[in-house]
This record gives sequence, C-alpha cells and structure tokens, in this order.
Amino acid sequence: MTNIIWLKGGACSGNTMSFLNAEQPSVIELITDFGIHILYHPSIGLEIGEQVNEVLNDAVAERVQLDIFVFEGTVIQGSNGTGNMNYFAGRPMKDWVQDLAGVANYVVAIGDCATWGGIIAVPPNPTESTGLQFHKKERGGFLGPGFRSRSGSPVINIPGCPAHPDWMTQILVAIATDRMDDMRIDHYQRPKTFFTDFVQTGCPNVNAFVTKVDGGFGKRGGCLFYEVGCRGPMTHASCNRILWNRTSSKTRANHPCLGCTEPGFPHHDLRKGSVFKTLKYLGYLPKEVPTGESKLQFYFKTSLNQTLRSRS
Repeated sequence: MTNIIWLKGGACSGNTMSFLNAEQPSVIELITDFGIHILYHPSIGLEIGEQVNEVLNDAVAERVQLDIFVFEGTVIQGSNGTGNMNYFAGRPMKDWVQDLAGVANYVVAIGDCATWGGIIAVPPNPTESTGLQFHKKERGGFLGPGFRSRSGSPVINIPGCPAHPDWMTQILVAIATDRMDDMRIDHYQRPKTFFTDFVQTGCPNVNAFVTKVDGGFGKRGGCLFYEVGCRGPMTHASCNRILWNRTSSKTRANHPCLGCTEPGFPHHDLRKGSVFKTLKYLGYLPKEVPTGESKLQFYFKTSLNQTLRSRS
C-alpha cells in the first residue's frame, strides 16, 4: 500500500478537477489496482475538523508512513514570511508543507503554482507566493535548492495550468510500483517521458509554421505562432501525443498554446498586450523564436519563406 497526502495552497483547484478526470489510469484504478491509499485530499477526503489534524500529525510524527506528499498551489509565505495569509488545520500551510516534505519518501508538485509559482506569483506578488523548489526559472523556491525527499529525489514537478490528469496518475503509479529509478527528469525536474517533445509535435498546423502561413482564432490552416502568441515551438509537453480527454488539445482546437508547462508561465508576467498576441520587432519579426534556433537563423528563414510565397 502506498500512502498519499495531498494538500492545496494558493490554488484554484484546477489540478484537482483535472486529476479526477484521469483515464489511464483513473483515480478509482489507482486505489483498486495499484494499492494507493489517499490518507487525505481536501476535495475527496472524508475527514473533517480534528480528524484532519490527526491524519497530518500522525504522518509528521511518523506513526503512519508517508510515501507521497502531493502539493497543489503556491506556498504562501505572506505576510512578511509568517504564512498567516494561508492557515490550514490550525497552522500556516507553509509549516505543514515543511514538515510533511521532511518525512515523505517522494514529494510531487502538481501544476504551475506548485512547481514555480504560476499566475499567483506574478509581481507584485502580495501573498509572497512561490513554488516548492523553483521560483519561476530560479531553483530554490520554498524548500530550497538542496532539498531531497527521503528517497533522495528532489521535488518531482508536474507543471501545467492545469496539468494533464494522466501525467499525474502515471507518476503516482510509477512511485507505487517502484519504477521511479527508471524515470529521468530534466533540468526543471519534470519527467522526461511527458516533457521532452514540444507541443508543436503533432500539431496539425506544423506545415503552416514551416511555410509561415499566418493563422488566427477561428482561421483554419494557419500557424498561430506568428500572430496570436502560440508557444508550441518553445514548450515541452506531450499535449499532442497524450491528448486531453483522449480527443484533442489546444492547438488541435485552433487555440494557441500558452506555454503553461514552462517555468516562465505566465510569460511576460501578463503584461498588457502580451496575451494572445505575438510580440514583434518592427511589427514583423517575432521577439521570441523556437527553442534551438538562433534569432538570426530564424529571421533569415522567415524572410526567405515570405519572399518565395510572394513570388509564387
């Protein structure tokens, strides 16, 4: 049996809602087929009042083994580092996070807010929110850069706004079946099995990207990178390989990728005019280019493609 405690800090509960829609495996299958025992979850747990304190205190005191500590949402440190903006079970939530992370075999951060702060940590960040082991792109976060769980692993980051449900359940299964030694993580501590491909991989508009055919909302056949800020070429995620609801994805529905699995999300800190819009130099050249390409190289190819198209 694998014991889990799932807590939630500064969050909208979007990742919990996503989690409950998992299909491969489902939440029911986690319990019936893989022996996962959810000691507490704020949305589906039956415990209330003092019962919650009992569960948490038993884990902290190691009277009950805590195999996986899952955290959703930001760690709220305000005001002035006290954590008093987010009380839970009689204490600042950040104190529970510190204690439970210290006794857990694995710590898993679910969603952008828990991984690197997300929308809630956008300046001026009055709640002093941060992620578990990253703040935006900087390693550190609440637990610090050197944190390791009892297994010797750093925080396992499953980003997304929300994260794909099957990313969550499959990582829990990997831990429960002792297969984490086979799991490789990248620089941002994301499992490579889900975060190696770019969102652009499998996008039906990829040919339009190569030939620089502009696209927009509701306009089929064009690439959304050039006009409405699609971040598919710069975002590591398997959204077009492991489809949402086994059916579709943002880009397949002709909606731009928001880059929500990257630590810069929300990009440009939600600056006015930066959402659903490609920022450009001189009104023509994108300020951000696909990962792995130099700006000079990309601008040359873009200009060449446009010249060839205008002559055809």
